[in-house]
Amino acid sequence: MNYSSRATAAYHTALFLLALTTLAVFSPSTRATTLQELRTRGVARIAIANEIPYGYTNLDGEAQGIGPDVARHVMRQLGVKKIAWSITNFSSLIPGLKAHRFDIVAAEMAILPQRCREVLFSNPNSSYGEGLLVAKNNPDKLHSFEQFIHGHLKVAVMAGADQQEMLSALGVPQHNVVIIASNADAISTVSTGRADAYAATSLTVAQLAKKSKRVQAAANFSDPVIHGAPVRSWGAFAFANDSRALRDAFNTALAKFKTTPAWHKAMAHYGFSDTDMKASLDKSESQLCSQPRG
Repeated sequence: MNYSSRATAAYHTALFLLALTTLAVFSPSTRATTLQELRTRGVARIAIANEIPYGYTNLDGEAQGIGPDVARHVMRQLGVKKIAWSITNFSSLIPGLKAHRFDIVAAEMAILPQRCREVLFSNPNSSYGEGLLVAKNNPDKLHSFEQFIHGHLKVAVMAGADQQEMLSALGVPQHNVVIIASNADAISTVSTGRADAYAATSLTVAQLAKKSKRVQAAANFSDPVIHGAPVRSWGAFAFANDSRALRDAFNTALAKFKTTPAWHKAMAHYGFSDTDMKASLDKSESQLCSQPRG
């Protein structure tokens, strides 16, 4: 074999080894993800749903939001220095975890019993209420989810979001609900009249309202009442069912971070109130997984 052939063979061998390494680091795994595996790999694969202010990308493609900010801190504390971010539809987050396409979801997904049957959650990182995005000047005078139970007015929700289940529990008929792929479609959906409002968390609604003069947050919003109690959500990080040890380690680091001024500063930066922060301490993952919404 001449020098040129040996060089070519070496080059192709290097490419092959690089491909194997890349597959080992980023390909879906069929076994439990452990903290030691993430430390050895040096990279955690974390998914977000591009939902402001929970987890989204800025104009430079960088992950931002309370989920990514807290996840970065916790992973550093756990000895994992790099994060490979995945952006996917909200409805694809749980299937992606179950298929091991990523290790953690940092979308502040609300802890619900039916979700707890499919994935593991950390203890809550956040707590938040609900809201409605409406057309400018709120022409239909909308102030609650219950207003869509009767009549012809339509409310949009993001596919897979828990507002879908809230509306169903309240008795809103399916023909009054418009399903959209992501929050990015909310402003056009409401401003063009495809739906009369968009149901989301109060924080998301407030952020969307800042982006266009054609829409606004519904004033004097009344929290939906389900099972006799006003609805409040508790957002957390999610893990595959076989990653319990990783979830437990994450929980320990998260609990420590929540006692620091840095966590309070991050929460306030994204619009969480003191009430929201205090409420995030009121419930545990085990409590939320065993009780109905309300």
